Amino acid sequence: MQPLTSRRADALSGSVTAPGDKSISHRALMLGGLAIGETTIYGLLEGEDVLNTGKAMQAFGASVRRDEDGVWHVQGVGVGGLAEPADMLDLGNSGTGARLLMGLAAGHPITTFFTGDASLRRRPMARVTNPLAEMGARFVAREGGRLPLAVTGSATPMPIDYTLPVASAQVKSAILLAALTAPGETTVVEPQPTRDHSERMLTHFGATVRVEDRADGSRAVTLVGQPELVAAVVRVPGDPSSAAFPTVAALLVPGSDVTIRNVGANPLRFGLFETLLEMGADITLENRREEAGEPVVDLRVRGGKPLKGITVPAGRSPSMIDEYPVLAMAAACAEGTTILEGLAELRVKESDRLGAVARGLAACGVAVDEGADRLVVHGAGCPPVGGAVIASGLDHRIAMAFAVLGMVSDKPIVIDDAEPIATSFPSFVAMMNGLGAHIVEGIEEEEA
Repeated sequence: MQPLTSRRADALSGSVTAPGDKSISHRALMLGGLAIGETTIYGLLEGEDVLNTGKAMQAFGASVRRDEDGVWHVQGVGVGGLAEPADMLDLGNSGTGARLLMGLAAGHPITTFFTGDASLRRRPMARVTNPLAEMGARFVAREGGRLPLAVTGSATPMPIDYTLPVASAQVKSAILLAALTAPGETTVVEPQPTRDHSERMLTHFGATVRVEDRADGSRAVTLVGQPELVAAVVRVPGDPSSAAFPTVAALLVPGSDVTIRNVGANPLRFGLFETLLEMGADITLENRREEAGEPVVDLRVRGGKPLKGITVPAGRSPSMIDEYPVLAMAAACAEGTTILEGLAELRVKESDRLGAVARGLAACGVAVDEGADRLVVHGAGCPPVGGAVIASGLDHRIAMAFAVLGMVSDKPIVIDDAEPIATSFPSFVAMMNGLGAHIVEGIEEEEA
């Protein structure tokens, strides 16, 4: 257990670079491992989740190395060339790593064993294993398709047309990765568009991907199987999910003026920032550009402008599903009621994030109403009392979200275990303290 104490901060100021996007980092290692030649990756997120994916790709036979300048190099084995791992693959806390790598393994005639930490072993995998089984893979798993599990891939995977029962970029991506070794075309229909990093990066490496937006709001993604992927240069943009924490902190701490450079601005990932702007946030998007097929911006964030409670529609959830915990912190300080809808997916993340946020806010003195798939936060237009000990539940985003709230609450907020932060944002505490936060390891007594 590694507790943290976060207490009220003075105005935050400075310029920081957002850590590399976790989703894109995972995919760069995987597709680099399937490409012919050497892929060079700049800005790879060096959190535990991504490093575990790198180890997994090495176990599959790819060469993965980091040079002294922090640049990563992946020598691929070609589509269909993965070797059978000699040992079980431990993905730690990463649902993205586990689910996408199952897709890779399902398209190869090898047997692969997957496990993870206590949190990951609780998460449902049947949503991935069911469509992969339709393609010819076989699975042996715990009840509910949970880890540890074994997958034996097919020597002749079948292309499929599959409609996702719920919008999920991870399930979509797992099917597309399995389809790389299948003949013909595989189509995934999602009820509403989810993050499209896989489609963009598959195209960047030379695959043929077609995307069709349909009149009913759904989206069909079609991959032409058995391409020859060619090594590429990947410059990983900053993760908007990580940039969310200094953004909300700067908005809530009066007098703050913070610039966050190199933030990925993929429209299917940018829902939080759209929502904050609707709430009245002072955020300026600067230096718009594109890198490796992904839009990138710098964010200038200034605090002190009152935020207003709003209703966030369920249809926006796929573009900000990981950002709801920190958005709830902003809602707690806003004037009026904020209604967050379409949150059922938060129940099956690293923890039950919906429940964890509701319990934590209530403990900090915020009035909340929790539903099966919604959260209503009654903001008082000022920071809450705080003074609570928050159970992170092995969830990095819960830990960081309440650390942000501690920067403005009347009394310090203690996170019972902040160790999971290293999975996605190992520099979080140092970055925030560099901007002027007061976050310390351990339980720091309240000042008299």
